[in-house]
Amino acid sequence: MIYETPAILMCPPDFYGIEYEINPWMSRSKQSDPALARQQWEALYQLLQKQEARIELMTPVKGLPDLVFTANAGLIWKDRVFLSLFRHAARQGETPLDRDWFQTAGFETIDMPEGFYFEGAGDALFCGDTLFAGYLIRSDVRALQWVAGEMNCRVIPLQLVDEFYYHLDTCFCPLSETEAIYYPPAFDEYGQHALKEHIPYLIPVAKAEAQRFACNAVVLGETVVMNTGCPQLEADLQQRGYQTLSTPLDEFTKAGGSAKCLTLRLDGERAAVWP
Repeated sequence: MIYETPAILMCPPDFYGIEYEINPWMSRSKQSDPALARQQWEALYQLLQKQEARIELMTPVKGLPDLVFTANAGLIWKDRVFLSLFRHAARQGETPLDRDWFQTAGFETIDMPEGFYFEGAGDALFCGDTLFAGYLIRSDVRALQWVAGEMNCRVIPLQLVDEFYYHLDTCFCPLSETEAIYYPPAFDEYGQHALKEHIPYLIPVAKAEAQRFACNAVVLGETVVMNTGCPQLEADLQQRGYQTLSTPLDEFTKAGGSAKCLTLRLDGERAAVWP
């Protein structure tokens, strides 16, 4: 393990904006406010620091507005990282920068085989010793199976059926080895059944709160950090013994991301039991 304490990779939003449209949330006619985006990012940064998380920073790069969404850089596994192979050309320029950062930090970087689209912790999340893998819209199922094979772990592919929930982390958030948040309509019937079969306690999210990116939360121990406007989920989590903290992230939901998308856990998620 390179990081023994909670450590998170973030990237300041210096060049963040809606420069293209690659998911239904994005519209170049509905631009983000740069000053407000910076304010919201800083508030999240400060909130995570107050939870005693170590924050590492990438250098933002002009022309790569989505570099701010570090969750998509790759999937961390111990001292290795499986680098993303983005489906859309607009984001493919991020990977060389991600590779350089991880290698400088001491990680071994693993590239995906050619044509195996994979979008990192956006689509691959451990809950216990099982890798739950969102596929079809961004990541390929064969890519997710290849990653699981390299780690020698069980993988459960989950087909995403709603383009608004294009990454797994927009509709699913492991809390611990046995608990997770999810938005059921984002999955096909098999996916919903698989989640219920393998995760003992699932907290369903209402449509209105899913649209506020309730599932795109950051879990630090017993604390869950999320976008504002999710009172029902906050109440459900508090009933389970979690502390909830909310901070406005509306400028980032315009691009299809929120708290989880803006962070990549470098030391392993609380819910993960790595093989």
